[in-house]
Amino acid sequence: MKLAKYSFILVTFCCIVITGFSQTTAQWRGLNRDGVYNEKQLLKSWPENGPALLWANEDIGDGYGSPVIANNMLFVNGWVDSISHVFAFDLKGQLIWKTPNGKEFVGTGFSNKFAGSRSTPTVVGDLVYACSGNGRITCLETKTGKEKWAVEMTDKFKGIMNSFGYAESILVDGDKLYCLPGNPEKNMAALNRFSGETIWTSKAMGDSVSYCSPLLIKLPARNVLVNFTIHHIFGLDAGTGELLWSQLQENVVYNQQCNTPVFADGYIYYVAGDGNGAVKLELSPDGKSIKEIWRVASIKNNFNGFVKLGNHLFTTERAPKLKCIDITTGTVIDSVKMTKGGLIAADGMLYCYSDNGEVNLIKLNGAKMEVTGKLKIDKGNKEHFAHPVIDKGVLYIRHGKALMAYDIKEI
Repeated sequence: MKLAKYSFILVTFCCIVITGFSQTTAQWRGLNRDGVYNEKQLLKSWPENGPALLWANEDIGDGYGSPVIANNMLFVNGWVDSISHVFAFDLKGQLIWKTPNGKEFVGTGFSNKFAGSRSTPTVVGDLVYACSGNGRITCLETKTGKEKWAVEMTDKFKGIMNSFGYAESILVDGDKLYCLPGNPEKNMAALNRFSGETIWTSKAMGDSVSYCSPLLIKLPARNVLVNFTIHHIFGLDAGTGELLWSQLQENVVYNQQCNTPVFADGYIYYVAGDGNGAVKLELSPDGKSIKEIWRVASIKNNFNGFVKLGNHLFTTERAPKLKCIDITTGTVIDSVKMTKGGLIAADGMLYCYSDNGEVNLIKLNGAKMEVTGKLKIDKGNKEHFAHPVIDKGVLYIRHGKALMAYDIKEI
């Protein structure tokens, strides 16, 4: 009886410990940062005027960053009266709190046309992390918006912004938060996510910030942190900041490498906005080296994201085309006419929020693509640059100061 009693206590204790360490994580382009949302029973076609609008809020502050949903709350960055804010809403679009996060990026000359917030918050458990366009990273309580700590990358690391400010969506793993200040010597950094204290800094490539949100690859030998600067894609040991490998981006013109790479089955895929185009790299089992498998240099994608589904990679490009690439050969095997835009996937469908303000629903039959729905976004302001988000059968679209929620569940 005593043994049974102690066993029961031990099991109960273990369950409490496991529950205590279980964290809800929500971040840029979904759980794996790959633009694929684990949703089912979504509409396979839309009515003529698009799916039903559940609600809209036109007071979220100006900007281009996507929202993120966690703990029955929605978080988004916005620019109000020159100040960056983190907003928290309930899932009916009602404001819960908003917290300032320093001066927002306004730019000069041409970049001034694109002033406003840039990135997507990251939620881990009861904390939300956000980065302003000027590089101020804040850690807030999700329930109250109270600031726990903040770090100015341009101050703490003497970070150097690129022409359009900082646009990375913060990556968190375990007790570490990763960021790219852009200093030639302290190019990338790992912080303690609970205190903001520096764990390590890395020279990495000593290159300029290029708006990319990093990817973490977990291997048996080590965790590999993958990111872009203007002229390189590179991999660091996530525990130490040691540079493991890099690949030069050739013929860079526009200084834009914004798309988070995707990792699957031992391979890294990326679509550069400049340089090498669409590329497949083989990552060694120990994470220390890469080998290029193929390259389609003609396909350029500035900041619209791409998705990998099965044996196919889907991406828009500067030309008005949505293309499907065979991941084995690198061959383009299908394309449909479409204005470039933010691309995500869910339930075997693609969703493209194009720069012209049109949301396209694309049904897939293997590599073949068929447009089965269109939605014209008529609220909001400025460019249609934010990536779509799907959560619990709801499609969220951000257009400047407006955020809209659409019902895309099957009846």
